[in-house]
Amino acid sequence: MLFFIPAWYQQNQWCENEQSWTVRRMHTEFDDTVKQIQLFHRNRACPYRIMLLGFAPNFRHFLHRQGVYRAPYWSCFDAIQEVRRKKTAVLSFHNLKWPEGIEFVYTPFVVTAMLEKEKYAQIDFGEDGNPIRIDLYQKGQIRRCNLYDDRGFVSGTIIYEDGRPFYQDYLTESGTWKMRHFLRDGHVEINGKCPEYLLKYQDEAAKKRFERLRYDSMEQVIAEVLNAYLNMTEAGDIFCVAMHGRHTGLLKEILKEKKLILSFFEDRYPVSAASEELELIREADYLIADSRKNVDKIRQDLGLPLENIMAIPPYDSRVDAGISQQFGVQKILASVDGLEDEIFAELIGLLGRYLCRNENAQVHLFTRRAEYDRKQKILEQAQRELGRAGLEEGWAAREERGQIAENDLEPGEQVSVRFFVEQCVDELSVSKCMREQRILVDLRENPELYLQIAAISIGIPQIVRTRTEFVENGRNGILLKDIKKLPGALHYYLNGFKNWNQAMVCSYELVREYTTGELIKKWRKVLDSVGGDSNLTAGGRGLS
Repeated sequence: MLFFIPAWYQQNQWCENEQSWTVRRMHTEFDDTVKQIQLFHRNRACPYRIMLLGFAPNFRHFLHRQGVYRAPYWSCFDAIQEVRRKKTAVLSFHNLKWPEGIEFVYTPFVVTAMLEKEKYAQIDFGEDGNPIRIDLYQKGQIRRCNLYDDRGFVSGTIIYEDGRPFYQDYLTESGTWKMRHFLRDGHVEINGKCPEYLLKYQDEAAKKRFERLRYDSMEQVIAEVLNAYLNMTEAGDIFCVAMHGRHTGLLKEILKEKKLILSFFEDRYPVSAASEELELIREADYLIADSRKNVDKIRQDLGLPLENIMAIPPYDSRVDAGISQQFGVQKILASVDGLEDEIFAELIGLLGRYLCRNENAQVHLFTRRAEYDRKQKILEQAQRELGRAGLEEGWAAREERGQIAENDLEPGEQVSVRFFVEQCVDELSVSKCMREQRILVDLRENPELYLQIAAISIGIPQIVRTRTEFVENGRNGILLKDIKKLPGALHYYLNGFKNWNQAMVCSYELVREYTTGELIKKWRKVLDSVGGDSNLTAGGRGLS
């Protein structure tokens, strides 16, 4: 069995990142573990299981969003709370016990419960319409928060004192508190009337008694339950751990005698932090990084002659012909997140000057950040830099503002908007945006991996400052040693279709190296190295 231990935590706490549907998602949920599970789930590569360490009452909805709803998993908190249910269940807040005379006020975002003209409760819902949280108030101040499991019961409750959370109870399906976590000093107490947890492994189930009724931290409880579960697994089982500061310290001791793969994902765990986990890395049977650059960086930073390391991108490539040629304009996608102010200023000036020689071009400034005013701030910054470069500031005006301004201008004085902002948080919106672009410009020191793989899948050229395995200089892109040469690089690909078509052909050649089949071959090599002659690498249809 191959166990995946993910790092799906909310703000580095032992809990999931589920949120109300009204709250704008501030980051993507996609990471290397999601892709690994999708790969093994869809291709039946080998038997696997997710090992979830955090409190996740809405985990089924997360799996559904990632397209792996039926993925097998073991949850540490399900074991602690003795939860036996597996399937989601409909729960209506109307079926809960409410005081007599309660009145529900429906708004476009939440449902508010009013009692004697005072706010009694606020009901928040998840993306699928299920209640995920109910806050209870007394005299206008929050007193209690109930957290609901998507399987149809109250999974946890938080008690407040003076408007601040005091402790959180974790409940059984019947509503009995099993574990109480005091949030101010971190210690945990177990209910002496039901001091057991439930372990299930394949067809085997057993109840075990907690070793203590008081623990100094939640980590100690998780370590005890996890260790007991690991004792039920087999010697040939392999554990693939997503590197994350929340759990590496705990797993370093517990997985010491296990077959271990460590997975590095730059967006979650910077390679520079790897030096803090030298002991864990030395003990690992294999290391996986999201790019060749990070493989080299791990070797260099750690000073270890690592041979058991491989780059396996967390995204697969596939031919997905773009639609940029269907537009009368040439869209230039330029990434701006993380760019130094000096580079941003120079980039805007160079792009502006290129627009002067190419009337058919538009610039689309790309950001992953989800702040509500992010678009406006980027456009305002672009306006300032266009003005400093002696170019038309109106090129970067908001579309609405530009339309209003045009009413006050003579027809010959109207200024067309030529700088736009593409704000894409999740991979779906990124892919939709990329299909309309004619060329990708990513001048950051570390170009975004997903954008690069999307670019070769769609077949558009890339202009970068840093050498990567996804750009062959002069073929499917240009490696800029001098940023001032950007206009010439753009002209090379956008002045006619000859060079652009050659870049597309080269991109599709690179696609073959990162298809699902190629990624499975890489995983087969890793598992063969770690698992030896175990049936783990022989039985899977996708690995045969």
